[in-house]
Amino acid sequence: MRCVPGSVNIHVATQPSTPPKGPIDPDKVASTIVELINSALEKQDLPRLAGLFVDNGYWRDHLALSWAFRTPCSPPAIQQFLQDSAKSRDGFRLKSVAINSTSKDRAPQITKLDNEGKVDGVRFFTTLETAIGRGSGLIRATEDNGQWKIYTMYTRLDEIKGHEEALNQRRPRGVDHGGHPGRKNWAERRQEESNFSEKDPTVLIVGAGQAGLTASARLKMLGIPALMIDSNARIGDNWRKRYHQLVLHDPVWYDHLPYMPFPAQWPVFTPKDKLADFFEAYAKLLELDAWTSTELVKTEWDAGTKTWSVAVKRAKADGTSETRTLHPKHLIQATGHSGKKNVPDLPGAADFQGHRLCHSSEFPGARQNGQGKKAVVVGSCNSAHDIAQDFLEKGYDVTIVQRSSTHVVSSKGITDISNKDLYCEGGPPVDDADLLVHGLPTSVLKAGERATRRKHEALDSEMLAGLAKAGFKVDKGPDDAGLMFKYFQRGGGYYIDVGASALIASGDIKVKQGQEIERVLPNGLRFADGSTLEADEIVLATGYQNMRTQTRLMFGDHVADRVDEVWGLNEEGEFRTIWQPSGHPGFWFHGGNLALCRYYSKLLALQIMGLEAGLYKEGEI
Repeated sequence: MRCVPGSVNIHVATQPSTPPKGPIDPDKVASTIVELINSALEKQDLPRLAGLFVDNGYWRDHLALSWAFRTPCSPPAIQQFLQDSAKSRDGFRLKSVAINSTSKDRAPQITKLDNEGKVDGVRFFTTLETAIGRGSGLIRATEDNGQWKIYTMYTRLDEIKGHEEALNQRRPRGVDHGGHPGRKNWAERRQEESNFSEKDPTVLIVGAGQAGLTASARLKMLGIPALMIDSNARIGDNWRKRYHQLVLHDPVWYDHLPYMPFPAQWPVFTPKDKLADFFEAYAKLLELDAWTSTELVKTEWDAGTKTWSVAVKRAKADGTSETRTLHPKHLIQATGHSGKKNVPDLPGAADFQGHRLCHSSEFPGARQNGQGKKAVVVGSCNSAHDIAQDFLEKGYDVTIVQRSSTHVVSSKGITDISNKDLYCEGGPPVDDADLLVHGLPTSVLKAGERATRRKHEALDSEMLAGLAKAGFKVDKGPDDAGLMFKYFQRGGGYYIDVGASALIASGDIKVKQGQEIERVLPNGLRFADGSTLEADEIVLATGYQNMRTQTRLMFGDHVADRVDEVWGLNEEGEFRTIWQPSGHPGFWFHGGNLALCRYYSKLLALQIMGLEAGLYKEGEI
């Protein structure tokens, strides 16, 4: 897996270390803090507001105070952020904060603020009123020299006044009774809408996987016309066409999509074809507009009109095709959080005489009878392990080539430790779970993930010892923070074990560790140390490059040269570029796993709604 150029190895937060003196009344603590916040807001006393935080306190904000993702740390940095955000056209946007006690889980409660479980604090959910909308938040407070202060505060815009989602009491009637001769029925209206024959979509989304679907769904609920295009013949084909044995490594409770969660009988781990069918049903049931078997031909940006000119070639049912030119105001690249496949330039590759040498994205699955055949899988993350296990089950002699190290955690570690009491059966509603995770500044989350990683190691000690004995090198993740920060900072470099680790430990899957490939031989590989491996098949599970590389392939240099690097973290611990202004007007990136797409799709849609409603211009605070 690749590293993400320029990504910051975000610091680990200093956790509160002094337990409070005496008993804690969480309701009283929460009420006092909210009163102090609202008093400062009423007087527009920003220094006083910043002074409510401890010295190492954080304020994470997603669009409630400004049209940006920010996480300042320390009262001086928070005060500067508040003063800067007050320069927006609406002035200082946050008007009031209230305790959200609409459920038992949201009500003020005592919580642990440190990894050792020695320091109690108070946690409570909030609701927000802002100059332009309403929002949600999360506050965690600690006692500091006898006074309760804010350790972390999260504020998030949920809806824009006058542009709320068409849900529940705002749902459409679905019928217009009588008095309109010749009126069209639902099916006719849907066909007309999806063809965009007499109008252009406001947003064109390239890609119809989880990123495209979640962005389209969020925009649909806001009344913004959006069209997905995808080169595949069916929605879900981006999963159907992947390797034969692929099953999601994340559990179902973590993977729910907006507005339509997976049903109660859904398996804990979702097979790729089942997910593909769900995606297809999701688009149909939510009435999302999508053109499949459609290719981008050309894109141009008109700075004067602030619109795109996008030529697309669309296959028709009769076997012919048509080229349409659309004029959206926004383009969303939703082709996955990765870019083009990372295929190393291997001397001699053209001379390989075995059955197959391919990238993992092109691997359809192992042949049924592999007895007497040798397979080499270059790479050591999720796809590499799954493919190696597939080869072994078909009778192949299999070797994984691991060039550096991998963070490994068992599937049981994810369900029983990482997601316990959060994304689990009987856990809080997924929106609350999301707020509990994303409501933490990334540095604070990183400190917590160190403790999670130690629990994983204790649970997986036998598995990890077996891997080490087999010569497979494991690591602890950035700053010993485990799997999540491998994903956040690198975009990969980990394996969630679903069986292959035991096969490596037993020697059934062999390991070649720490050597670069020098050359592809007609019958295998030669390494830098002079050793060789015979192979009838070679699969390069070598990951993907930065999302920006796909931008260059699809949209050309004139777009790619203006956008910033995507993924990884900035100095404040926020993701770079993705789900935010990209550097090119009217161009957005959206991607990641199902959970990140679920969460950030709403924030992306709200930014586009704000632009379309004239609440701000790109580049404004």
